[in-house]
Amino acid sequence: MNAAKRLEIFRRLHEDNPDPKTELAYTTPFELLISVILSAQATDVSVNKATARLYPVANTPQAIYDLGVEGLSEYIKTIGLYNSKAKNVIETCRMLMELHDGEVPQTREALEALPGVGRKTANVVLNTAFRQIAMAVDTHIFRVSNRTGIAPGKNVVEVEKQLMKFVPKDYLLDAHHWLILLGRYVCQARKPRCGSCMIEDLCDYKHKTSDD
Repeated sequence: MNAAKRLEIFRRLHEDNPDPKTELAYTTPFELLISVILSAQATDVSVNKATARLYPVANTPQAIYDLGVEGLSEYIKTIGLYNSKAKNVIETCRMLMELHDGEVPQTREALEALPGVGRKTANVVLNTAFRQIAMAVDTHIFRVSNRTGIAPGKNVVEVEKQLMKFVPKDYLLDAHHWLILLGRYVCQARKPRCGSCMIEDLCDYKHKTSDD
């Protein structure tokens, strides 16, 4: 895929959704961090349902830490892997209080040192909460990047590097959101909805299937 095609793809995505947002519900960087930890192998919808009950009761590191693992588990038990997630969240809250004065750190290194926070989670927080240029590659973005030809790669880190290199600079800040929404609702895994895709004519996948 050439630079002109990529530019047109992101121009259209921007035109359609000029101010894209995460579908996770949050009001502070801390709430976003906890929601992203909880969202691993779970849907944003299921996380939002749980945090709608949790955050009115506890939405600071101290308040959630005071719940303890068992107390927190009661709020998040509808989410997959809730036991291990509860332990990670409680330990993360402890570290935030002890090492960061209760604030969410704004560097990848400090974020990835927190339990339950990997590269993808750190990138989401840096990009969404702090508006830093970062590319969080989940299964949707990995699929879209490879299928469309925007940024092919064999693993998530490779795709992340390719996206950082190939996405036009003017669109880098919001590219994560556009790609995840495209993958979630249009470029779906089993049956992509090519006919309703705004970049269908620019996509490598469409050209490959039409040539077959």
